[in-house]
Amino acid sequence: MEAPSIPQSLSARIRSCYGDLSPTDRRLADLMLEYPGDIASYSASELARLANSSNAAVSRFVQRLGFRNYEELRVLAREAKSWGSPLYLLNQAQPGSGPDFVQAHLKTCADNIAGSFQQIDPAVIEDLAGAVASARQVWLVGFRNSYFLAGYLRWQFIQVRDGVRLLPAAGETLGEYLAGFGPDDIAIVFGLRRRLPEIGRIVTAARRAGTRIAYVADHGLTEDPGATWFLRCDTRSHGPLDNHVAVLALCHVLANQVIARTGTEGRKRLSSIEEMHENLDEF
Repeated sequence: MEAPSIPQSLSARIRSCYGDLSPTDRRLADLMLEYPGDIASYSASELARLANSSNAAVSRFVQRLGFRNYEELRVLAREAKSWGSPLYLLNQAQPGSGPDFVQAHLKTCADNIAGSFQQIDPAVIEDLAGAVASARQVWLVGFRNSYFLAGYLRWQFIQVRDGVRLLPAAGETLGEYLAGFGPDDIAIVFGLRRRLPEIGRIVTAARRAGTRIAYVADHGLTEDPGATWFLRCDTRSHGPLDNHVAVLALCHVLANQVIARTGTEGRKRLSSIEEMHENLDEF
């Protein structure tokens, strides 16, 4: 559930010795620093040719960076790509603009949505929606991009029910909130890459409190985090940034299911909210 423990990154290793490099090594360094993710797909011979260098120079440079061999360097670059570093997901072959890029992006969006809902059982969404509608409290948890997705889902839930919390709150510590977890609660955790260690700690605290967990993950997380509901979405992208369209679609479907399950009480709350909007002249 947490980001893997990665050794000092390839880029950091290169920068630490860049000032002492020879002109030959600097050509190799510049090539690696510009598109470090591409290194995962290059052989040592290909890298040497692109840098106008030699296999022997590549081997010496790799050892200077602290790797036993070139393959060990490539493994580190692949790991950085797999846990979502945009720098390592950039590559020279990717178009950055134009109609072809837009069409490829739209196709990726459609493929991610279709692929995600093919692997998520509708019965799982229905069961989770019923649990959210009847829970004592609902906790939405996310960091980085996941924070905004959790915030969007909270905003939909509060239309029809009270007691919906978003974590982490700005400037606050988590302990005061985790102490409030209970067995009648639901925690919806957005564990999309790049995952912070706090995600695993929150999940552990929820389990200890008996709080049921819904875990929303990206396609790269294959292990079940031990949640009651495990929903994995495709976030593949035509560019260096993960595509979260499928996650947002899942939130939209779930929110509508929750609205349907809150029934009369939900409609009363919606009516009260609209009345407050009018009284306060908010729109």
